[in-house]
Amino acid sequence: MPLLKKRKPLVGLDIGSSSVKAVELSRSKKGYQLTGFACEGLGTDVVVDGAIMDAPAMAASIRETLAAGKFKPKGVATGVSGHSVIVKRVVVPAATPDEVEASLQLDAEQYIPFEISDVHLDYQLVGPSMTAGDEPGMEVVLVAAKRDKIQNHTNVIGMAGRSPEVVDIDAFALQNAFEANYLVDEDATVALLNIGASLMNINITKGGMPLFIRDVSVGGNQYTDILQKELQLSFQEAEDLKLGKNGGSEAEMVQPLLESITDMICTEVQKTFDFFHETYPGEIINHVFISGGTSHMHGLASKIQQTFGYPTDILNPFRSIEMGPKVNAAEVTSLGPALAIAVGLALRGVDQ
Repeated sequence: MPLLKKRKPLVGLDIGSSSVKAVELSRSKKGYQLTGFACEGLGTDVVVDGAIMDAPAMAASIRETLAAGKFKPKGVATGVSGHSVIVKRVVVPAATPDEVEASLQLDAEQYIPFEISDVHLDYQLVGPSMTAGDEPGMEVVLVAAKRDKIQNHTNVIGMAGRSPEVVDIDAFALQNAFEANYLVDEDATVALLNIGASLMNINITKGGMPLFIRDVSVGGNQYTDILQKELQLSFQEAEDLKLGKNGGSEAEMVQPLLESITDMICTEVQKTFDFFHETYPGEIINHVFISGGTSHMHGLASKIQQTFGYPTDILNPFRSIEMGPKVNAAEVTSLGPALAIAVGLALRGVDQ
């Protein structure tokens, strides 16, 4: 199944580790309209480290989510991320687009740490460039996703009675959601951080093309874990406390614990920015946008801005998308940035 193929209409289905989120968009006079959405929580061990551990439970959750949103399209666009996915910009020794194809078929394994037979490969041309040996070449964004990871997702969608039409990369979906909602300055370098329950997708993008993509195994679950461990709480108690739902006597102990996780997330972002600057010494990040369920954490955006000095905002995936007559706008607004990936996936159903 081609990773970057487009069909329509599609439900954008973001299979996370703590919830399943679904979004449907349609074309409107002004651009896009949100025609449906749903979000349902998952049991604690259904997804572990981005891998679906309990396929029947996941299929049931997908069915419930799609029923809750009353989605009509059978076709689904979903995304994959984590250590089974590699996205790299490389320069291949080729003078024409046809030669790129031939060159990658011969030499792809030098760019990716997986067996070629184990992955789906795709690429997008960036343009002419020079190879390391100063030969004329073509720069491409190379994408490799492990077949078993893709199958993991497509199987549960099939079990849920839907048709997996598109498998995208979460970091690309994030970029699509950003570009559909914000005016993109061709010369600005923007860092997009989608921080979920167990994974942070990072896409540093410029002029509509990803420069640098990395997925890091940190997320909102770590806030819950530290509260559970240090304060001897149940998962639900820790989750409520994390979200500020009950202050109680633990309140003054909670803040330093939460801040220690915020610092850890900032350290991972720092590592990524360092890698980025080593790879692209001439590039300066102009703006950071954070999304995902964890972007709601009190003080996280301001801490990132304070740590790195880049203007930092919470990404609103509905900033330029109008609300359809059947959606609960208040609920959409409260979920907001948690739906960024699902919005980017849903765009695959309406974009040509």
